Amino acid sequence: MNGMKIMQAGLIVMLAIACILGSGCISQNQNETGQRTETTTNPDTLYIGYQPSTHQMAFMTAFSKGWYQEELKPFGIETIKDYQFPTGAPEMQAMLAGDLDFAYVGAAPFVTAVSNGLDGKIIAAVQTQGSALVIRTGLIYNSPEDLKGLTIATFPSGTIQDTLLRTWLSENNIDPDTDVSIKAMGPGDATTAIIAGQIDATFLPAPAPTAIEGAGAGYTIVQSGDMFPNHACCVLVASNTMIQDHPDIVQQVLAIHKKASEYNKENSSEAATIMSGMTGMDVAVIMKSLEDWDGHFVADPHLINDSVTSYATIQYELGYLTNPVSQDDLFDFSFWDKQLE
Repeated sequence: MNGMKIMQAGLIVMLAIACILGSGCISQNQNETGQRTETTTNPDTLYIGYQPSTHQMAFMTAFSKGWYQEELKPFGIETIKDYQFPTGAPEMQAMLAGDLDFAYVGAAPFVTAVSNGLDGKIIAAVQTQGSALVIRTGLIYNSPEDLKGLTIATFPSGTIQDTLLRTWLSENNIDPDTDVSIKAMGPGDATTAIIAGQIDATFLPAPAPTAIEGAGAGYTIVQSGDMFPNHACCVLVASNTMIQDHPDIVQQVLAIHKKASEYNKENSSEAATIMSGMTGMDVAVIMKSLEDWDGHFVADPHLINDSVTSYATIQYELGYLTNPVSQDDLFDFSFWDKQLE
């Protein structure tokens, strides 16, 4: 397989497990201390992080079709190293350590990382919405009140899913700390747990909800777009080293991302096949997920400005941020605006 394939078989249980298992990240080019061995001066290698979700299909399509390799060659780039992560938290830890030049990641963990000192900026949107709250088969749901006393698995604190879930519960008079039990899990562990009856619900990005439903283990009760209409989810982040020292490369990476986003809209079947090849997920589940989700592929960062900035306010109120952050801390619109000239 291409790149870092960290999807490991845990329980090969029905369709879902083959579709969604994930574990920790491993880097291809790191020494024993976990640091990159290559220099970033006049780079001939780019390091890009992503996650095994339909949300980030733009990277998988561009990488598999060789667009990065072809279109960045004139800039001296010879190799693209891809890193796959289960969630945004470890991905941002890698970027904080200087191990990533670009990252496809949820906006919320990026906001947390910036508050903790990450030197990077959002240069493009990736998609909006696209997660769902799934409750275990056999449990009855009529209103948020029915969630009291249940155990819900979602991504770790500071992620999009954790932020949205806690905010939505609070808005519906459900205390996320006392009325429910929220467990931090990656998509593979959460899928395994709900199938085994160890948890009552999950709030995960696509294609996990479709995989769980396909296994007969649960059913969707709320889409993330119903919780927070048109909310930003994943974003494309560039390190400030790349922005300041290699703006021409950043500009071309943005152009490739936009191209891949548009391509996937028109070629969803091919995109699903590519994603299957890079993640080991079942292509039928990926396709069904694209039919089921409420997500939208977008690239214009201006479209998500207000949403991402609101995450910063919400996370600060939740106590996830050590320091408040502003729009200027989070975005660099100049690359998007330049490609429109």
